[in-house]
Amino acid sequence: MAEIVIMGELLVEIMRAEEDVQLYETGKYFRGPFPSGAPGIFISTAARLGHSAAIISGVGNDDFGKNILDRLKEVGVDCSRVLISDEASTGAAFVTYFKNGDRKFIFHINHTPAVAAKTPEKTDDFNDTKYFHVMGCSLMASVDFGKEVVKTMHMLKEKGAKVSFDPNVRLEMLKDPEAMEVVKQVYRESNIFMPGVSELKMITGEDELEKAIKKVFDDNKNMELLVLKNGSKGSEIYGPDGLLEKVGVYPVTQVDATGAGDSYDAAFICGLAEGKNVKEAAQMGAAAGALNAAAFGPMEGNISRVTVKEMIKLHEK
Repeated sequence: MAEIVIMGELLVEIMRAEEDVQLYETGKYFRGPFPSGAPGIFISTAARLGHSAAIISGVGNDDFGKNILDRLKEVGVDCSRVLISDEASTGAAFVTYFKNGDRKFIFHINHTPAVAAKTPEKTDDFNDTKYFHVMGCSLMASVDFGKEVVKTMHMLKEKGAKVSFDPNVRLEMLKDPEAMEVVKQVYRESNIFMPGVSELKMITGEDELEKAIKKVFDDNKNMELLVLKNGSKGSEIYGPDGLLEKVGVYPVTQVDATGAGDSYDAAFICGLAEGKNVKEAAQMGAAAGALNAAAFGPMEGNISRVTVKEMIKLHEK
């Protein structure tokens, strides 16, 4: 079916055009709808970087669903396993931004097609899948859907795919205590773990960074890489024996950070799929994240093989 596969929510994002306007306030402007959802941003980036990419998800048979599917198909994502529902509307998220860098969301995802997809029954379609990526927000949006994602993960692992996992914690979604148990199950079974610093500490239960890093490999003997993302400080990649590489960020005029981490994830996995070493993969991730952040909207960055290569070359020392 595809070299890189993801299962998770698709939604449109409707965004405050001005900073420091609370979502409960009556403001003048929203922008959107933009095609979004962390899984959608991830798989869109993978496709734009030239890889065969597929998503298992759901949308409503409505204009918001068309907004998402048109974009994904345009960049080459296989959407043949996206459920199109006549019974419920496409999921949505509203977001506002603050000058200190914080964001605040209201999600309308549960009980929408975004979390209605089931584990595929025809497994032969996935014989060529090398990587299955999981976003923690997909596990938190609905525990039942999270369990379907886990079933799909097990199916693809049995077929030889590696599992990459970004916990992508959204506190607005983390309402069911069982959801964190599903998150930890995926963490214990993944091969590549891609958290932020606070997420790493939360999931390992360790306050000290060095102990948290060590615990990742103690908790999961199949863990190959810890890709620790730390915002403007760049990323650090660890193996079972310690630090492998540090890669900084590429400077751009940041317009909107939404989706930058998801694009980093996708480009890093694409690098591994191309046989690149972890430094080269992290450089691809940093370039894709920067290009994403330089445009307003979750999927709007000018990301391609050419632009990623140009960004890396521009900042080579």
